[in-house]
Amino acid sequence: MRSPMSTASISNTGELSVKPIGRGYAWLDTGTPDSLLDAAEFVRVLEKRQGFKIACPEEVAWRRGYITDNELSALASKYGKSDYAKYLLRCLKYS
Repeated sequence: MRSPMSTASISNTGELSVKPIGRGYAWLDTGTPDSLLDAAEFVRVLEKRQGFKIACPEEVAWRRGYITDNELSALASKYGKSDYAKYLLRCLKYS
């Protein structure tokens, strides 16, 4: 039986793997309209209070060295003057 703070997956060979979720992670159930709204509000509040985006693929790629500063800047420009573009440029500025 899984605890509420674990994830389970099945490998290609059919082997079940259960791993505990460490501190700093949150499991957000989005199976109903109300729980989806709760999850969206959680993400909005966390991003606003902490000042960082959750699941920003461009930032992850840049921080892991998969793309350069120039490539991140070019990706940000594709979002125009949006808050998302400003966030990506802020990452560069304060790195």
